[in-house]
Amino acid sequence: MILLSVLFSDFSYNNMPVKTAMSDIANHVKKIIDDLNNVEIENMLDRIHRAKRIFLMGTGRSGMAAKAFAMRLAQMGLNAYVVGETVTPAITKNDLFIAISGSGETDSVVNAAKIVKKIGAKVLVVTSYPESTLGRLADNIVKVRGRTKIDIERDHLKSQLEGKHMSLTPLGTLFEDTVMIFLDGITAGLMYKLGKDEIYMKNRHATLE
Repeated sequence: MILLSVLFSDFSYNNMPVKTAMSDIANHVKKIIDDLNNVEIENMLDRIHRAKRIFLMGTGRSGMAAKAFAMRLAQMGLNAYVVGETVTPAITKNDLFIAISGSGETDSVVNAAKIVKKIGAKVLVVTSYPESTLGRLADNIVKVRGRTKIDIERDHLKSQLEGKHMSLTPLGTLFEDTVMIFLDGITAGLMYKLGKDEIYMKNRHATLE
């Protein structure tokens, strides 16, 4: 009986970080929803709607969010491509480049944005730092606040001085998770703007997976 009690106690303790981290992420997302700028959102919807083609880029988990969004755009009948894929065509001045970077300082994304600017295409940036190198290259910015990689060292020192425990949302988790949800929200906005429904998107869903 004592052994069972200990086992259940350990089970409960070991699962506390899981729920705590999930609560931290959910609370962060709710705050970000309130902070999002409506004009920035409307500008993003308009840019996507008017673009001949949309090119998306991000690295790591931000790159996965970009790929997921590209799939939704394609399902709505838009011409969307992920930078770096072998089937991605050359970008032209009539296209839109969407760059996703929490810090706004990711070298590969910044360099790509510089090339896009020279070509004459529009650059839309989703970042936590509008004043970053990437932000300064943007025609439009959507600020999505999050705990990015450049915050880690500062937050770690602050936590140590305040005697707090380590964060349960490592590296760029808060930014990347929030961006994924934000882009799902943009998808909903585009569905409304374009008059597309789930049936239309389902019919365009990949049949070979």
